[in-house]
Amino acid sequence: MGFDLNRVWQDPSPWAHPELFATKSQVLNLDKDPTFDLDFYIDIHAHSTMMNGFMYGNIYEDSNRYERQAIFPKLLCSNADDFSMSNTSFNRDAVKAGTGRRTLGGSLDEKCHCYTLEVSFFSYQPSGFNHPIPYTEEEYMKLGRNLARTFLDYYKLQNYIVFNPSAAIMPKLNNSAGFTSYRSSSILTNTSANGALLGGNNLNGKGKRSSSNNGQQLKPICSSSMSINNGHSSSSMSNGSQSNNMPNSANESKPKFFVDNGLE
Repeated sequence: MGFDLNRVWQDPSPWAHPELFATKSQVLNLDKDPTFDLDFYIDIHAHSTMMNGFMYGNIYEDSNRYERQAIFPKLLCSNADDFSMSNTSFNRDAVKAGTGRRTLGGSLDEKCHCYTLEVSFFSYQPSGFNHPIPYTEEEYMKLGRNLARTFLDYYKLQNYIVFNPSAAIMPKLNNSAGFTSYRSSSILTNTSANGALLGGNNLNGKGKRSSSNNGQQLKPICSSSMSINNGHSSSSMSNGSQSNNMPNSANESKPKFFVDNGLE
């Protein structure tokens, strides 16, 4: 019908935009469900002009919320050599008001982080490389695994996941030398959701690349700043030490995710 489906999230029509209408209703219902914690909404897109993977986020008046949302992209940058923090930006441009990220960012609970994840149609260029590397199906899948790995890292920081070294994977220590041996334990988490399932047994997506990189070691594209645009002026946020303004979620219920595939 000629609609840009990522510009009508504010008031989707059940007859003209049935997919958006159903998705928005589902997300809002999950947000109101007292038995369900919605921590992330991620809209996944392909970008036709820029290289690498990167994120768009929102600008909020609450400075603590604004700083908290910068943590996840930084963690993703440390896990994925094709993710660019310099291309990552936080904005409230008027032309993006009808996107899923902007609309739901203003409608969902303040602890829910809303992002757009953009990935190039064509290629990425890791730090230290003077030429782009074409994306393949496997490269896209690896970014997905690194996204899941980043959720693991994030929830470890939030104390959702309790990790103790397991005797099954740790070497036995010599008790006679005065050391205490490790107790067997497990990682406790629940990453299931009505919207999507993020996770799996293989969370290490940073496998070795083929010889096409000429023996160079891939490095994450973590620059010293990321773009912040409030629609009127531009400034930068330092990519230095991690903020300590993260909420303590140790006593909250299990994490949930909602992932949408669309176009921004």
